[in-house]
Amino acid sequence: MTMGPVWILSDSLRFLTPGRTEGADSSWGPDGLDRPVVGGLTVDTLNSSFDRTEKYKKRKTYMNILITGGAGFIGFHLSKALLDKGDTVTGIDNLNDYYDVELKKARLEILKKYDNFSFILMDIANRNAVKELFKNNEFNIVVNLAAQAGVRYSIDNPDAYVDSNLVGFANILEGCRHSMPDHLVYASSSSVYGANKKMPFSTDDNVDHPVSLYAATKKSNELMAHAYSHLYAIPVTGLRFFTVYGPWGRPDMAYFKFTKSILKGTPIDVYNHGKMKRDFTYIDDIVKGVIKIMGMPPVSDNTGDNLAAGKKAFKIYNIGNNMPVKLNYFIETLEKLIGKKAVKNMLPMQPGDVPATYADIDELQADTGFKPETSIEDGLERFVKWYRKFYG
Repeated sequence: MTMGPVWILSDSLRFLTPGRTEGADSSWGPDGLDRPVVGGLTVDTLNSSFDRTEKYKKRKTYMNILITGGAGFIGFHLSKALLDKGDTVTGIDNLNDYYDVELKKARLEILKKYDNFSFILMDIANRNAVKELFKNNEFNIVVNLAAQAGVRYSIDNPDAYVDSNLVGFANILEGCRHSMPDHLVYASSSSVYGANKKMPFSTDDNVDHPVSLYAATKKSNELMAHAYSHLYAIPVTGLRFFTVYGPWGRPDMAYFKFTKSILKGTPIDVYNHGKMKRDFTYIDDIVKGVIKIMGMPPVSDNTGDNLAAGKKAFKIYNIGNNMPVKLNYFIETLEKLIGKKAVKNMLPMQPGDVPATYADIDELQADTGFKPETSIEDGLERFVKWYRKFYG
């Protein structure tokens, strides 16, 4: 395959269209933007009208999809699965240094082998950049995975969460408001459940008491998305992810840190003395679920002129394994797979952490047929195999 076009976006905005390389001669528009052409029509022409009924009638077999956080863990796997299906994917990411940037670049190197993939280096907190992105492209589906992740990191670095998770998401919502994609899917988190004691966690449960700023920003995303769906009839689905793990994962996650430390023989920090439970969900199961959801935008029952009337085109799902695993068993499984015992540094519960997570996925299963298939033993075995190969 040939490498897809690489679109670089910064404060000085410039788009590269397919077949064009940076520095090549081109006829730029009056505002300095080279307009992509679809079926003989410029994107500006396509954007002049957004009749939702007509768009659904003319739905293409292959979609044009925007994935924010495209160089991230879930974004990478989702992009690859969609590219393999034949969809066109535009991935955007700011490649920040919250964790190893080289890992993010390695993911992109794989995606850039597809000629139906384009990458834009940009920050969704950049309002003008996001505005121009939506102005110059017509996306069938938008998947917002870009966010500042991490519960503990949010305690000492609140600004990063406000910028990316609040300002950035507001910019994506505004872009969708003016371009009206068929469906906006965005990442929420199991962290919104806070210290709720009722198990399993249901989307009907009250989530008004977050115990970390990260969780608060994710709850805010759900409220913001609901408001935009209500006001502008945007089909929106939020996904409360439950501890996603697997190959190409995030180095800040416990399973990644544990594997690295066990192999090196250095101590691992085990919080709450290993008594915590997590609903670990393997990445392949997550991707299958997300793709199912992408193709099922919630539908409003409104048939009148008032877009805010009637049932809202808004949905929230838990997407998890529905089978919590004790942290101590999780560590024991890693030890067996690696062939070495962990040196454990037992610690109390950390601020902002929760003792257990457990996803009620009945509604998701009923609506989409989603059923996680990967056991913790199989999932960790695949991760350890990838880790040894990638890091040597």
